Amino acid sequence: MIELVALDIAGTTVAEGGAVYRVLAEVVADHGTPAAPAEIQRWMGADKRAALAELTGDPDSTERLHDEFVARLRAAYVETPPKPVPGVPEALALLREKGIRVALTTGFDHQVTDPLLAAIGWRVGDQLDAVVCADDVAAGRPEPHMIRRAMELTGVTDPQRVLAAGDTVLDIRAGRAAEAALVVGVLSGAQSRSELEPENPTEILADVSEIPALLQL
Repeated sequence: MIELVALDIAGTTVAEGGAVYRVLAEVVADHGTPAAPAEIQRWMGADKRAALAELTGDPDSTERLHDEFVARLRAAYVETPPKPVPGVPEALALLREKGIRVALTTGFDHQVTDPLLAAIGWRVGDQLDAVVCADDVAAGRPEPHMIRRAMELTGVTDPQRVLAAGDTVLDIRAGRAAEAALVVGVLSGAQSRSELEPENPTEILADVSEIPALLQL
């Protein structure tokens, strides 16, 4: 039986119009090291500090660039406020009603994540059981650390009691690395079925709203 569902945020549970990768590309380009779309795509779901360091080749400027990324992304979210993916709030409520814990994991740090979740009214203890950000662990995706931290925070010890889901290749790789029982790709965000299928997810769903049915709730 699944005891924990660990979900990505942007593109998986929250619709934000792809702002994160648009802003990432803008910051990298303004640094003087423009990246092709395929290079940006490779970092979808990853720790944004790591992405900025690699994409610019300038690790000494990572903190300054990350501050710029955070400021621009917050401005983008003010202009076009993120919203929950349709059907996701109801799915999260049903999962928790059935005794399944819900954690969010993200390549964002708390500077972005905390106000983002506050804006849509999601809080630990109400809609969620835990939130794990990139700056809470030693390394982001594809490492399994965020999922394992979510397990620690929710008291789940067996990865075979975990479902991990996300919209990117790195989400799926992290779920596999964590040895989750179910590793689900969703098509509500950054990457397509043809991009996710080669990673051999357990399932590919249209979005998170289909997870309760997958678990036969």
